[in-house]
Amino acid sequence: MLQVLWCGAVVLFPGLFFCLRKALPSIFTQWTHADVVLVSERLVSTIHAIMATTAGIIVVSSCNNVITDRHWLATQFVVWFGVPYMTYDIYAMYLSHYYRFRVKGHEEYKEHSFQTVNAFVRREFLLVLHHIALLTILLPITLFFRKDQGDYFIGCLFLTELSTPFVSLGKILIQLGLQNCWVHKANGVAVLLTFFVCRIMLFPYMYWAYGQHYGISLYSVPFHLPFSLNLCSLFILAPQVYWFVLLCRKGYRLYQRQGKAQDSAVTTDNPMEDQ
Repeated sequence: MLQVLWCGAVVLFPGLFFCLRKALPSIFTQWTHADVVLVSERLVSTIHAIMATTAGIIVVSSCNNVITDRHWLATQFVVWFGVPYMTYDIYAMYLSHYYRFRVKGHEEYKEHSFQTVNAFVRREFLLVLHHIALLTILLPITLFFRKDQGDYFIGCLFLTELSTPFVSLGKILIQLGLQNCWVHKANGVAVLLTFFVCRIMLFPYMYWAYGQHYGISLYSVPFHLPFSLNLCSLFILAPQVYWFVLLCRKGYRLYQRQGKAQDSAVTTDNPMEDQ
């Protein structure tokens, strides 16, 4: 087990991250080290998300019975890729945070220290907590407490990663200075749509699928499940709702800025203004 985690956490994802950090500066020579680390982290996240989404589709499509049907990927993907990625990603997020503030000239970021780690944890507390929760909740449930049932629902949880490539693409487009192009606008719509469907509505759907299996109504499902399972679902869902609200606010602010910019351009170009 430790050998598997070592291969994933130390070889696969950090290896991709290292290769990208070496390759990108030769392509984008004007980028700072912070830019390179950010894009490298986003690209690795995209690769993992594509892998997770593919695994989720395979597991979900293979399980006709949502309770008893099994698929080996439901367990093996978590062990080989899910847990190693979450472990690596905490470190990659820290590096991105560190170099971002170092480039900005913060004195305390001249070298790694407990202070820089503490600042990262405080600033990205919800993301770090989310990663730790998946490591401490999803892994034990997947390996020990499911009693060889519910592979279908594990596959559904893999599908939450569908929105990640779009989120990453948005950050990369901004990094390339393309935040005003139509691709960025279309990607923003895709982010909101996939995030809402795959990270929020997925949970009511899983409760509905469980209710259909046992012939009970949706509102009765929480009372049919152990309290601990409902609590875990709420613990995972709550930050998704919070992040979705932040995405909506960000999209609305962007829409307002673009609207004001267009109005300003129309006013400037109107010849009647000079009369």
